[in-house]
Amino acid sequence: MITKDIIETARARGVRITTAESCTGGMVAVALTDIPGASTVVERGFVSYSNDAKIEMLGVSPDTLSAVGAVSEAVAREMAEGALAHSHADLAVAITGIAGPGGSEHKPEGRVCFSVARTGQPTRTETHDYGAQGRDMVRQHARDHALSLLSIALQQ
Repeated sequence: MITKDIIETARARGVRITTAESCTGGMVAVALTDIPGASTVVERGFVSYSNDAKIEMLGVSPDTLSAVGAVSEAVAREMAEGALAHSHADLAVAITGIAGPGGSEHKPEGRVCFSVARTGQPTRTETHDYGAQGRDMVRQHARDHALSLLSIALQQ
C-alpha cells in the first residue's frame, strides 16, 4: 500500500507533509490520514477549491490566476510553495484540475496539474490529461498520482 509506505518513509526521514488540493477536495489528505500514526507525518492539508481560497490560504497570486487560470502548472507551483510557506511541513503536493463535467478547448475535462515542493529542492510541476472519464475517475487518478509523486519525492 503506497500510503503506508509514504507515512513510514516520511517518519523514518523526519519529513512532514502538507497537501494543497483543489479538484480532489482533500482526497490525498484523507488517503494519508487513513493510515494509523499519520499524525506524526501529516502536518496539515489545505482544500483550496475556490480562487479566493487559493489566494487567501496559500498566497497564490491573483495575477497568476488572471493570466493563466487556476488549472495551470503555474498555479499548482504557487499552491505547493504556498502550502510549505503556510505550514511547518518539509514536503508539499498540490493538485488543481478540471474533474468534470465541463472543460474547454484549451483546458479539457480531465486535465490536472500537479506540483511537488520540498524545502531546499527545486519545485517540480507536471500536467496529466486523464480525459473525460467522469468526475470520480479523474479525481481518483489525480489522488493516486499525487501519492506517487510524494512517494518519489521521499526517495530522493
